[in-house]
Amino acid sequence: MKIKTILFTAILFCNPIFGQVGIEKWKIFEIKLNGPSKGNPFVEVQLNGTFIAGNDTITVPGFYDGNGIYKIRFMPQKEGKWLYTTTSNVKNLTNIKGYFTCTAALKGNHGPVGVKETYYFAYADGTPHTSFGTTCYGWVHQGDSMANLTLQTLSEGYFNKMRMCIFPKSYDWNHNEPLLYPFEGTAPKNWDYSRLNPAFFRNIEKRIGQLDSLGIQADLIVFHPYDSWGFSSLDRKTEDLYINYIIARFAAYKNVWWSMANEYDFMKDKKLSDWDYYIEQFAKKDKFHHLIGIHNGSRIYDHTNPYITHASIQGEDTYRAKEYRMKYKKPVVFDECRYEGNIPWSWGNLTPQSMIEKFWRGFLNGGYVGHGETYVTENPIKLPEVSSDILWWSKGGTLKGESPKRIKFLRQIIESAPAYSKPLNLFTWMPFPSFGIDKEYYLGYLNDAQPRSVVIDLPKDSQYSVEIIDTWNMTITPVSQKFSGHCIIELPGKPYIAIRIIKQK
Repeated sequence: MKIKTILFTAILFCNPIFGQVGIEKWKIFEIKLNGPSKGNPFVEVQLNGTFIAGNDTITVPGFYDGNGIYKIRFMPQKEGKWLYTTTSNVKNLTNIKGYFTCTAALKGNHGPVGVKETYYFAYADGTPHTSFGTTCYGWVHQGDSMANLTLQTLSEGYFNKMRMCIFPKSYDWNHNEPLLYPFEGTAPKNWDYSRLNPAFFRNIEKRIGQLDSLGIQADLIVFHPYDSWGFSSLDRKTEDLYINYIIARFAAYKNVWWSMANEYDFMKDKKLSDWDYYIEQFAKKDKFHHLIGIHNGSRIYDHTNPYITHASIQGEDTYRAKEYRMKYKKPVVFDECRYEGNIPWSWGNLTPQSMIEKFWRGFLNGGYVGHGETYVTENPIKLPEVSSDILWWSKGGTLKGESPKRIKFLRQIIESAPAYSKPLNLFTWMPFPSFGIDKEYYLGYLNDAQPRSVVIDLPKDSQYSVEIIDTWNMTITPVSQKFSGHCIIELPGKPYIAIRIIKQK
């Protein structure tokens, strides 16, 4: 597998005017400058770049990348000529001027994901994005060998979004020290919080770029409570330094999403007003307007906050997607609905059948659902980490479960359905979910019920083809006859069956 990250760099060493052509739309244009390395450049040097194309003017922050190198990153979202000028409180970093030409996006480059039609996601070019996520909290902190194995697994096409922590995580099955730390200093808690470690963030952006090459969104978790180093209890000054830095470094990557927290309500040192503050910072300072969410533990956040773009929910009742989307008037993503696995914790021992059922019920009720896997292959009853146990949820690697290939099967079905299908009442009096476009397309799921037939009322003035989908065995069986009006459809009499109904032209 070959993964490429495309980054265009203008290297400016005392050159006041610079021109470059051929920057692809939604790719990264980067200005690289030489500047002071003495003192503390992270807090003493201010640097911005202003980019102008026609009536569009966008100012983005620069950042210090160590060794006297400063960078400004910009993601052009409009074709044509862009002019830029730098401003800084350092003489040789200010008033650097230049231009580049933004060219059309090439095949496969759809731009960043945003909200579409209230309840859905779409890329900037209008292509629908149907979120099939997974969770690998600490994969970026395991080194190249494990990360490459994770990327090889992801290349199989099961998922198109990855939840991942920026700060390292300390928890069961993830107690190893990370290779790098976000601040200068020494573990466990001897940090200079005024000095960030560029190598740490360089590693994360490398992984963001690798995910982008696979068409996968990087859902970056900004804060989390599972900490051994003091990173979950920073003061506001340090939080601001960190937030400003990651926006400057990462926001130009088109596949970035911002997740304020994993289980925000388990971070007891923080108040609701703190989370409101963080959310507002990202909404106002990220000039590329990436998606913003916040993930809960036991208490769901108020997703009516206008700066939040979608409801990120931890909860196993994925059928409530219909309820939540009406409540919040936003896309609903069950980023955590428990995990397929065999660990002692109740949230991590779903059967694969249960995981697949949660996916089908969530999607057909108008939401999106995320996957996770927690299989221990040795000593499954003991909580202390065993070196040979590498759980996908914590470190990545390879998948052991039975759900991913069936999630991929569902993904193919959902992505082939009409864009922006919505929940429908296909089964009338039966409590089974369905979605589609009324009178045109229906996809229904019968949960774990095992009826031998189902009664459905279709429009009388059209003919419909019917397919029986075995969601576990991943088979699609066409029914030979055509249907209309009040009809009875024979079923195989086993659980996890879906029905696809398509109007004949």
